[in-house]
Amino acid sequence: MIALDADAMARELAEFAAIPSVSALPEHRADVARAAAWAAERLARAGVTEVEVVDTGGHPAVLGRWGPPDAPAVLIYGHYDVQPADPLDAWETPPFSPTVRDGRMYGRGTSDDKGPIVCALAGIEALLRGPRPPVDVQLKFLLEGEEEIGSPHLPALVARERDRLACALAISADGGMWRASEPSLNISAKGLANVEVEVVTAAADLHSGRHGGAVPNALHALAEVVAGLHRPDGSVAVAGFYDRVRPPTEGQRRELAALPFSEADYRAEVGVEALVGEAGYTALERLWLRPTLDVVGMWGGFVQEGMKTVIPARAHAKISCRLVPDQEPEEIQRLLCAHLEGHSPRGARVIARPVPGTARPYALPADYPPLALASQVLERTLGGRTLLVRMGGTLPMAELVQRELGARTLFFSFSVSDERYHAPNEFFRLERLAPGAQAWYDLLAGIGPALAAARA
Repeated sequence: MIALDADAMARELAEFAAIPSVSALPEHRADVARAAAWAAERLARAGVTEVEVVDTGGHPAVLGRWGPPDAPAVLIYGHYDVQPADPLDAWETPPFSPTVRDGRMYGRGTSDDKGPIVCALAGIEALLRGPRPPVDVQLKFLLEGEEEIGSPHLPALVARERDRLACALAISADGGMWRASEPSLNISAKGLANVEVEVVTAAADLHSGRHGGAVPNALHALAEVVAGLHRPDGSVAVAGFYDRVRPPTEGQRRELAALPFSEADYRAEVGVEALVGEAGYTALERLWLRPTLDVVGMWGGFVQEGMKTVIPARAHAKISCRLVPDQEPEEIQRLLCAHLEGHSPRGARVIARPVPGTARPYALPADYPPLALASQVLERTLGGRTLLVRMGGTLPMAELVQRELGARTLFFSFSVSDERYHAPNEFFRLERLAPGAQAWYDLLAGIGPALAAARA
């Protein structure tokens, strides 16, 4: 076991999470750059000999390298940007004033992805600062600042820096564990395709008393359009949406059915009275094996406190699709835009636009040797049997690294899916800091033979 100062790691996480590095909001551009500088300084302090903050055309990325250049390379990935903190009034403590309660640090980004990055860097520091680093590979680093907006500039960065990022394996500090009760490793991630839609019904908002009952209401029209995105059986009504989708195999269904999952416990965990979705599939199959379409934001008219009696002339929505193998994000965007614009209610004009920042689905073979090593490391560190699970979320870098660099990505994160990332009161379990750092140390110390087995 290596010597680790969990209190120092917690202080480090609090400092990192206090930076409001919200990539989606222009007013936080300087904060995102400040978080990049923090990450670069921390990499250098860990002993990484070559560290650089590089321009991407959007938010900066941090690149680094350590070790003999002729050795096999492992690329360590994480992201330092975070989601917006809205709604602010739902937070028990300010989102960018990290607060510890009952062994948990609350704050935006503590779990996604700053806590896991702190784990990785502490383990790497112990590895590199030791008297004789027990590692026979070179380590490369890519910390980006746009993952939460779909990594729109990452493809160009990877193409431009192909030689610097070339690797035999990527290991991601992002991609949290399924549950806190047992260790798990994700072996797949869904793709992503987003669309924005605007409904226009009049030249301007109209007085609801003078014009109500005679003119179309943009919010009513938008509600009609949104309601038509799914059929009564829960399936997506967009023509062509399922054309490339492979049905789950019987083996996959048996694997999921064998996992310790209770739909009643899941309902209680997320606080819903009933589960919904595509008929003919279990909740876990819908979460991990089937594509989805969700409205993630709607607005129009007057939304402040009080009342303003207007008929809105414009209404807006954001729609997000999570995709499974063989689905192409740009094709899904085209199909969804065509569906939306082809179902304009009477008196309304629907305008649909693809949102930049798509991602293809990704899957890691269950027999990949580094995955077996990671499983053994987690069992030693956390105890219990390591479960191989799938992810409903998206990590754009995984499929990109496979396509452009020819390397697979191993997800190795110490966040947990119940830690409210993307929601108010996000938190990270502080008890995972030291074990997470130890696991990173052990994984990288043994990764050379696992890579050799993968090449054999």
